[in-house]
Amino acid sequence: MFADFLRRLTAPAIDPLTEGDARLALTALLVRIARSDEDYALSEIELIDRITASRYGLSPADARALRAEAEQLEAEAPDTVKFTTAIKHAVPYEDRLGVIESLWQVVLADGQRDDAEDALLRTVSRFLGISDMDSALARQRVQGN
Repeated sequence: MFADFLRRLTAPAIDPLTEGDARLALTALLVRIARSDEDYALSEIELIDRITASRYGLSPADARALRAEAEQLEAEAPDTVKFTTAIKHAVPYEDRLGVIESLWQVVLADGQRDDAEDALLRTVSRFLGISDMDSALARQRVQGN
């Protein structure tokens, strides 16, 4: 189902993503981070829906549909490095920085920082071209510090 999308996303010369494709790709990253600790909790699912509804101005039903589609994409997506590097070249920095903040929201949703989630978030940040400092500042904003 997503073969053409993934082929375009990981092609050597990446065309800018459409707004809908960018939403889907970035939501798939939220799903990937939530699944990384092998406990894809309802609280994380609901948070992803709230984040996408708020970020993209979607109704709750449309946010759920986007997340469901992103879950399928995430399951079919190549390894995280190729996926995030492709997104880096197709999505503006400000949007990528906002996604890092959203990823921290998902990581911290259950009140615990899991080593697998932390490691994946560091990898995603690096391959999205987000500095450790900007990622740390995003985490602090999420924590209210």
